Amino acid sequence: MKYLIVGLGNIGAEYQGTRHNIGFMVLDALAAASNAVFATQRYGAVAEMRVKNAQLLLLKPSTYMNLSGEAVRYWKQKENIPLENILVIVDDIALPFGAIRLRGKGADGGHNGLKSIDSLLQTQNYARLRFGIGNDFPRGAQIDYVLGYPTLDEQAIFPERAKLAADAIKAFCLSGLDFAMTHYNNK
Repeated sequence: MKYLIVGLGNIGAEYQGTRHNIGFMVLDALAAASNAVFATQRYGAVAEMRVKNAQLLLLKPSTYMNLSGEAVRYWKQKENIPLENILVIVDDIALPFGAIRLRGKGADGGHNGLKSIDSLLQTQNYARLRFGIGNDFPRGAQIDYVLGYPTLDEQAIFPERAKLAADAIKAFCLSGLDFAMTHYNNK
């Protein structure tokens, strides 16, 4: 079975390590644990890895967040990956930092990356792993917060939470969405 695992983020040094790039960071952790290496290809950085009988295509779109759907649509079609084998990793201000929540479908929640994917795939029926970045910002400061860097405390717990997210991704590929949601949501 082949899976497309997409981590959302923005390219460029000015965005590296920011909360909005948490999808890239989770994919980097997953790839590093499996010695997978990203290579620049059309619409993004791509790495391949195997988890038992599952072949994972990891994608970090180079289209910037607001156009992520272009990369997802291209790789879905190029690799002939069914919709149910796509998982998108996205930052979420509605969850505390490091909390993860898997869902099989849903609204974009105001997230521009998900809006783009929804538009170009013409559906909201694809799995997503929401990685919490918290919402400790004053009114009107959401953009600065999301494009800002995690605190030192958040940075300290990130490796452990990224490993949990990676384990949830592997469970999604090996045992399915329902199993992954049951075993990893609210942890």
